[in-house]
Amino acid sequence: MINVGIVGYGFAGRRFHAYLVGLTEGLRLYAVATRDARRQQQARDEYGCTVVSTIDELLADDNVQLVVLATPHATHRDLAIRAMDAGRHVVTDKVMCLNVAEADDMIAARDRNGVLLSVFHNRRWDWDYQTVRQVIEQGLLGTPYLFEQAVTNYRRPGGWRAEAAQSGGILYDWGAHLVDQTLQLVTAPVVDVWCAIKYGGWGVDIGNYAKLVLRFADGTAAEINTGNLVRKSKPRWYVAGDRGTLVKEGLDPQEPAMLAGNIDAAQENPANRARVYTEFGGLPSELVVDTARASWRSYYRNIADVLNNGAKLAVTAESVRRDIAVFDAAMESVRTGRSVRTEI
Repeated sequence: MINVGIVGYGFAGRRFHAYLVGLTEGLRLYAVATRDARRQQQARDEYGCTVVSTIDELLADDNVQLVVLATPHATHRDLAIRAMDAGRHVVTDKVMCLNVAEADDMIAARDRNGVLLSVFHNRRWDWDYQTVRQVIEQGLLGTPYLFEQAVTNYRRPGGWRAEAAQSGGILYDWGAHLVDQTLQLVTAPVVDVWCAIKYGGWGVDIGNYAKLVLRFADGTAAEINTGNLVRKSKPRWYVAGDRGTLVKEGLDPQEPAMLAGNIDAAQENPANRARVYTEFGGLPSELVVDTARASWRSYYRNIADVLNNGAKLAVTAESVRRDIAVFDAAMESVRTGRSVRTEI
């Protein structure tokens, strides 16, 4: 049984990490660190765990074996290194950090201390992403050459996520998941990155809309759209291959089910099932594809299996470092107004 200490008990710490850790055999929510008195009481009431004010107090308790960072993005590097240098395993919420130099510092701390370092990319278990992967593996699209993803809304961002200095900006929120999913599907090196961000809405400095375009060494192209100033979004997925095209609407349904108290009760609107446009026997065909169900619970199940049973880590720091390298190139493109040649 691994004792877990969570740093930060805001929305992510309380509603995502504490909830999912609490469901995981082999992990015990042992402690929460938060300065907020109201959140301290919530943690006591909801989990009966030890409550402290700072990460230093958390690390002073030798019973804590795994530290989960549910804190602003700008803090991840320093807090993760402090925890790993204290001999603790670490999970950071996404994004891992704000640039590749920080990622390399974190990986170096992992290696010198012989501990686990992972990033909470729960959306590798999204139903829509898993459905796209399944359709590709079944050969229904042939060889994909275009991936388009979009997650947008019309809502003013709030809290530290609305501050670029703490969050990194609009790409580092939903964009972190979309980049990660794209790089899981396309393993060829990224050779060209172009990005544009619209600023000025809502009175915030994180940007209101970002378009990120990636070109890969094998000729594949990917476009990622995310924004908080969009009243009508594009499809969640649009994937074109040399044999067929996939269109998928709607977000993964696990978050609302989890927030309602039972992630296992998640249900997708049947109207949001993926549609594949292809050809059979020389005739055009449209297929409605059953959604591939997965579970965000798998992330912490894997962490428990790694620490208790020596299993293979599902979300490695090295795989997420590649995401961060894309963000570095994207922000250079925004600054210069030009595409960035690279090999990621």
